[in-house]
Amino acid sequence: MCGICGKLNLDDGAPPVTGRIIRAMCEPIFHRGPDDEGIYADGTAGIGIRRLSIIDLETGGQPIHNENGTVWTVINGELYNFKELRRALQRKGHRFYTNSDAEVVPHLYEEYGEDFVEHLNGMFGIAVWDSRTRTLVLARDRIGIKPLHYSVENGSLVFGSELKSMLAAGMRRDINPRALSDYLSYNYIPAPRTIFRAARKIEPGHILIAHNGTVRLKQYWDLPMDPDPDGLHSEDEYCEIIRESLKASIRRRLMSDVPLGVFLSGGVDSGTIVALCSELTGGPIRTFTIDFGDKSFSETNKARMVATRYHTIHREKAVEMRPLEILPKLATLLDEPFADSSAIPTYYVAKMAREDVTVALGGDGGDELFAGYHTYSAGKLNRIYANLPRFISRGALPRLVNMLPVSHTKVSFDLKAKSFMRGAMHDPARAHFMWKVVFDEQQKAKLCPLTREARGESFDAMRRYFEQYGALDRLRQWQFVDTKIYLPDDILTKVDRMTMGNSLEGRVPFLDHEFAETAARIPSRLKMKFFSKKYILKRAMKDRLPREVLYGKKQGFSVPMARWIRGELHPAVRRYLNTAAIRNGGIFDAKYVGEMIEAHNAMHVDYSRNIWGLLMFALWYEEYGKATPQPAAESAARPVEMIGAT
Repeated sequence: MCGICGKLNLDDGAPPVTGRIIRAMCEPIFHRGPDDEGIYADGTAGIGIRRLSIIDLETGGQPIHNENGTVWTVINGELYNFKELRRALQRKGHRFYTNSDAEVVPHLYEEYGEDFVEHLNGMFGIAVWDSRTRTLVLARDRIGIKPLHYSVENGSLVFGSELKSMLAAGMRRDINPRALSDYLSYNYIPAPRTIFRAARKIEPGHILIAHNGTVRLKQYWDLPMDPDPDGLHSEDEYCEIIRESLKASIRRRLMSDVPLGVFLSGGVDSGTIVALCSELTGGPIRTFTIDFGDKSFSETNKARMVATRYHTIHREKAVEMRPLEILPKLATLLDEPFADSSAIPTYYVAKMAREDVTVALGGDGGDELFAGYHTYSAGKLNRIYANLPRFISRGALPRLVNMLPVSHTKVSFDLKAKSFMRGAMHDPARAHFMWKVVFDEQQKAKLCPLTREARGESFDAMRRYFEQYGALDRLRQWQFVDTKIYLPDDILTKVDRMTMGNSLEGRVPFLDHEFAETAARIPSRLKMKFFSKKYILKRAMKDRLPREVLYGKKQGFSVPMARWIRGELHPAVRRYLNTAAIRNGGIFDAKYVGEMIEAHNAMHVDYSRNIWGLLMFALWYEEYGKATPQPAAESAARPVEMIGAT
């Protein structure tokens, strides 16, 4: 696990790329790799890495090259099938000089060219520089576990695991109004946009090829959502398939030359990883849980049940979360606006785990693959609701729901009911969007005039994936959309930044692409039976996990943000979102922001997600922004050709 960066001159007249430039790009991502630094530069191109040593501690330094030093590579991530690939490459005559997983990449590239990535099983952001043909290839893993960004301007291409590296290379900081509009809708920014007009994210399952001054993008993988024919397997057979396929994924992710553990939250997904991991190792594994006091937000009792059942070396820590203290840290680690508040507990549990281990497995991806979200239940309920008499669905019920008093307990009834009403009566795609949206279009128009030119465009990020699989059943469409957007751009971004911010490698067995393909084929009726979410996963684990874990109320990994804004975070809200600060920023409407804060503090409306999103933007802007957003259309200095379904 590392951080990578680099630069390529696209024009012959550009200043040479030197080691000094690459070193400057490496410096801001020291936290991703405190163990080592490696740099290669030949005037036309340069690549660099900050390394966190996990495999081949002695000889695994990067950049790494082929036999004659003509193909160079850096990689952020892990390649779990590198031993099989190495043996196959050696049979073809390739010679290796390390025991590193990264060394298979230049040799695969020699054999297969840009198609090398199709042979990899792992999580990765990869850069390959072919000095013979003057070709740069950037590749991101299939699901989007590891990040990779790029920018094309002023005759050069720069790239990095984080935007910080690209800013260090002189990338412009002009804010993209369309990305800002997306952020206000989602509290994160879906790929390919970033907050900066000059930068893009390479989307999951894509590669970028730069050659002879041209840049093109190509998709090499997509999640196949066509289901198995009904009746192909029985429920018992699917349970066995799930267990064995997930065990194979976990077995691959137990590969490590450093101590390893598991995040244990108390939910089905992390409990499943602990149970199957324990079966594979045959001995006690390390597990980590945090508790931050509020009973409505805590799952420590259920985590303890799993730890006791599997005799893990369990470490449970009561954390007094001090959101005011962690705010500056979050702003530094999250180098574009990002407001999933579960980043806070994720940071704390990663920090605790890093005291004992260097690698931690987690349960991320289970909700997307096995239909674990409340929005999927809401989608089913919406079909029933749409058939109610109009005077009930359009009149009586919405009025009653709006009269419910605001509660700041976790996933309260009033919150779920009001969220449901926001999307009710819409078509399935629009409803799914409305249940996730933070600021709707009317609110954005009041809050931020700059976003008016992008009116309605934030929905397009979801709509293109609904349309891609328009013939599928609704549940599969919702799962596909969440796997393509919410999973990589929110969940995995959060996990990557919070673990790497503590120099900890996070691994996600559910998101092994072979397991994901297997899970995607399971019929929808077995993933959600009536309103029972994750039905087949729970059935597969019914003899391995306590009933309270399998069928208890879904909690998630969140914090009492609504209460914090009225209490612990009030000084930060007062400092960053006061009238003078908002007006000085020149982006948001100070009067509207003040009205939201006042309504929230009076408990008239729960605006916690909105206010937290604005607060995180203000912190990011102070750290990285300081540029006036320009309302002009998005553009790059050089066209980028799109190949495949992007």
